[in-house]
Amino acid sequence: MPVRIAPEVADALAAGVPVLALESTILTHGLPRPRNLDVARDAEAQVRAAGAVPATIGVLDGVARVGLSGDELERLASDPDVVKLSSRDLPVAAATGVSGGTTVAATAHLAHRAGIRVFSTGGLGGVHRGASGTFDESADLPALARLPIVVVSAGVKSVLDVPATLERLETLGIGVLGYRTLAFPGFYVADSGYRVTHAVDSPEQVALARAAADDLGLDAALLVANPVPADEQLPPDVHDDALARATAALVERGIGGQDATPFLLEFIRDATGGASLEVNVAVYRNNVALGVKIAAAIAGR
Repeated sequence: MPVRIAPEVADALAAGVPVLALESTILTHGLPRPRNLDVARDAEAQVRAAGAVPATIGVLDGVARVGLSGDELERLASDPDVVKLSSRDLPVAAATGVSGGTTVAATAHLAHRAGIRVFSTGGLGGVHRGASGTFDESADLPALARLPIVVVSAGVKSVLDVPATLERLETLGIGVLGYRTLAFPGFYVADSGYRVTHAVDSPEQVALARAAADDLGLDAALLVANPVPADEQLPPDVHDDALARATAALVERGIGGQDATPFLLEFIRDATGGASLEVNVAVYRNNVALGVKIAAAIAGR
């Protein structure tokens, strides 16, 4: 598959300037238009203001692009025909010339190929509820098991089976580091109710952990679980009520597969009067802020 690295990103990587990878499905499928484009531009501006270079990753006309121009960013964010592309979809996209937003799995893969060490996203995919019967598990997990990068996320989306996801992360050898906490975040809420084994206190400790993993030949990703600030989270009681109603509606309507998560997130957004959307944006900004600091620590800046 043709992969084009933007000159700004290539120059930064060659000069040892910190580069932060950003996914594009949050633009194409995660946020409503035109808010999605505003959030994308703000995230890139946030990275630049911190002295790093943003590399938003997506696919346009069958070509993977690591680093998007302003026009390319606008096209991905505004085109209603763009598709959602996981790593398995990239070869078909190349063959058919489609355009799409890249998931965590696809973004991490392309970032690694380009030589980018840190990637910030909102929430990681994971094991779906009822997966013991459906085997429904996000491709994010096995992808990160073979990509030696750092991924910053607010845990996994709370609509998933959180304890099962943590078990799979352990089985796959993906290190989970709580950022200044042992509470595993639940995307919309700072504490999912489950715990992690290890915590780190600084971007420098993350950089040291990644360097040690590299020295040991451990090729799995390190997941930095970064909770949304407590004053920006969805109130836990509001979250729990909306999630219970969303899950019941999912079962009642018989929705499954790739349609399940978008349905649940949209239901929660409507049930909370749009409050969950604002939390989504806060989560993303918080993860971008931490990702920049980790990228700088890894680059020795």
